[in-house]
Amino acid sequence: MLASFFAFAQPARMAHLASRKTATMDAFPYEVPELDLNVPFDHHRGVVRPEWIDWNGHMNLAYYVTVFDQASGTFTRRLGLGAPYREAGWGQTFVLETHITYDREAHEGDPLRVTTWLVDRDAKRMHMYMEMFHAEKGYLISTSERIGIHIDQRTRKSSPYHPLVQQRIDQVFEAHRQVPRPANVGRVMGIRRKTG
Repeated sequence: MLASFFAFAQPARMAHLASRKTATMDAFPYEVPELDLNVPFDHHRGVVRPEWIDWNGHMNLAYYVTVFDQASGTFTRRLGLGAPYREAGWGQTFVLETHITYDREAHEGDPLRVTTWLVDRDAKRMHMYMEMFHAEKGYLISTSERIGIHIDQRTRKSSPYHPLVQQRIDQVFEAHRQVPRPANVGRVMGIRRKTG
């Protein structure tokens, strides 16, 4: 009985694998949101949670990283790089480097808005710049600049993005490179001294 089950299941399994192989070459095997080519990308919203407040009475610096990480997730999911990408075995992304400025305090309950620019990209990396604003009052709270890299799940080494995702990254980059870069991109950290 078990043998007959496997004899029946094998052709169906082979057909499924064949269709999956075709899907990885020609189309996404999962639903992908429509690309937004507006600059900057402006879809992430959040709120400062009570557990993010430290003894200084404002959002602790670690949670600025959290907010920017969530915002970069909003951006990369739109490119097709969310959990389904990883589950399809196409890869995943790591952060290589990040730089954050703390421009204004954020307090419990403050609504947040984060915008994202794709500053540069190649076959394995993306350079993103993000700005966090108070969503109602409009002032700048913080900026984040980061380099992310694509990783092969099996080898845990860098690898190119899947071609379908690379096409979407390239489309977004072409839109973003048409506008002037934000002034803080590439900012170098150091102690500024007055001259004279």
